Amino acid sequence: MALRSPSASACRGRPISLTPPCDGLYSLVVAVRIVETSDPRQTEALGAELAALLQGGDVVLVRGELGSGKTTLVRGAARALGVTAPVTSPTFSIGHRYVGSELTVSHLDLYRLADLGQEDYLGAGRVAFVEWPKESERQLAHARLNVTLTHGGGDHRRIEVGDGSEDEGRGDAR
Repeated sequence: MALRSPSASACRGRPISLTPPCDGLYSLVVAVRIVETSDPRQTEALGAELAALLQGGDVVLVRGELGSGKTTLVRGAARALGVTAPVTSPTFSIGHRYVGSELTVSHLDLYRLADLGQEDYLGAGRVAFVEWPKESERQLAHARLNVTLTHGGGDHRRIEVGDGSEDEGRGDAR
């Protein structure tokens, strides 16, 4: 059986998935947005744009090597969500919580943790940005967005933003 995509009009508004589409054949539709930024302000602006898509209980998985701009992206999102406090990397503290205008913004770094154990950072009334996620964590299984930042030299970054459903089956990839 051939894999083919359903017509756009037949499945408009359906989430990205590997489930049988409208016509009964299986298809893989992956929507990934790729943005290239050339300075930290542009990376923060993308974070602010992503914040507009989020609501309480959402989790955003953030990947990238050290210094790739993960905290810069989160800072832009936090500002857009009403955070006025300085937004800093959670590398040495494991996690930060910031009070926004309507939500608490959690910023976690799971690099050195064997398990999440940070339930007070996730859930209703909170938006969580998780660096170095471990997808085996049940709390992260239904992330709203996946963001991957890559160095492009100097202040240039390549940022991939995808729906959280693309993370299924990824394992412990970073």
